Amino acid sequence: MTTPRHAPLLIVEDDLSLQKQLKWSLDKFESVTADDVASAVLQFRRHAPAVVTMDLGLPPDQDSVSEGFKCLEKLLELDPAAKVIVLTGQNDQDNALRAIRMGAYDFLAKPVDPDVLSLTVERAYRLYELQQENRRLQMQQSSDVFSGLITRDPGMQRVCRVIEKVAPSDATVLLLGESGTGKEVLAQGLHDASRRKGRFVAINCAAIPETLLESELFGYERGAFTGATKSTIGKIETANGGTLMLDEIGDLPMPLQAKLLRFLQERVIERVGGRQEIPIDVRVVGATHQDLKARIADGRFREDLYYRLAEIVVEIPPLRERLGDPVLLAHAFARRFAADMRRPAPTLADDAVRALEAHAWPGNVRELQNMLKRAVIMADENRITALDLGLRSVSVEAQGVETLDLRAVREAAERQAVITALARTDGNILRAAELLGVSRPTLYDLMNRLQLK
Repeated sequence: MTTPRHAPLLIVEDDLSLQKQLKWSLDKFESVTADDVASAVLQFRRHAPAVVTMDLGLPPDQDSVSEGFKCLEKLLELDPAAKVIVLTGQNDQDNALRAIRMGAYDFLAKPVDPDVLSLTVERAYRLYELQQENRRLQMQQSSDVFSGLITRDPGMQRVCRVIEKVAPSDATVLLLGESGTGKEVLAQGLHDASRRKGRFVAINCAAIPETLLESELFGYERGAFTGATKSTIGKIETANGGTLMLDEIGDLPMPLQAKLLRFLQERVIERVGGRQEIPIDVRVVGATHQDLKARIADGRFREDLYYRLAEIVVEIPPLRERLGDPVLLAHAFARRFAADMRRPAPTLADDAVRALEAHAWPGNVRELQNMLKRAVIMADENRITALDLGLRSVSVEAQGVETLDLRAVREAAERQAVITALARTDGNILRAAELLGVSRPTLYDLMNRLQLK
């Protein structure tokens, strides 16, 4: 097995002669040493070792195990994935079992057989590597269903999980969110995750004149109106066996609302100018930025249609509420547009990052997308500044907290710091860990604990 050079072995032993013996017997590993709790923690922070061998009797009280357990607790707090092998006395089984309960990987009784120790360390490395690879695969694994959606915001990730749960069913889904939040991307993901083999068809109810919308939706027969020279199927028939997305459904005229309601109830349509009922198997996904309940109260939207559409309601958060996403998306859009223009991918200057984080994003992701396209064109020296984005430079400002619960404050601060670091480094784990001042394994564990992917 090849020992990873980025994850050395830490030997914690206060007896210098025994320390040298251990280092000599484990010479095929890249070793660093420590002789007390403080130096062990310092070396652990500096080198992020994958495996640690540790004597429980450490100064200032070598005859007690209290310092050893304190050291074990501190090391595992810094990186729970580290494999700590505890070296104990022959008749010290109780302390050995206590160490295992605290999270130690294994224990060996002194005097330690060098071959047994070497084999134990190798096995610990192998397990560490497997677990790290599994973490990396889990973090890198992106669902094909949402290949067009990029987010690290917990609220947006909850939306994705709802979509994934609903997808296998035939429930009608209503997507609510401001313009530009990604409703069509989610609707496409819903279709892709379903068992439906038909097409995904989207129509914007606000973009088609009322006089044409009915024939666009339901199709028409030859001779139904002037210019109807042949029978033509509508969007609903085109989506048969698949998914129909009715974008901006809040703008659907009242007469068409009644016809759509009948279709949702009966699952049959009649083309304009036709008399034959055509059965249709299609899943309907409605989407709107409007307050449908307010429109119901104003008499502009049918309440019975609302409840037909709202079997599952998904509210999509606006970009300004999605922590870290503006910068994360900016990196992705910069790479995409640069590739389209056959140019090197530009970097984001610090003032651009601060401006992106401070902007209110009234146009949401669509606004950000247009902004980055312009910036890639306008940027000099392959570096995007706030000026290129068309945003005003802002200074770093301290943010207050709304709660005095220390645990909640710490978790919120950790979450914000991790998401911001990942966004600023474009998802580069090593650079994000350096920015946060922690080891890469610690960052992986933080992301797992905070459920960030």
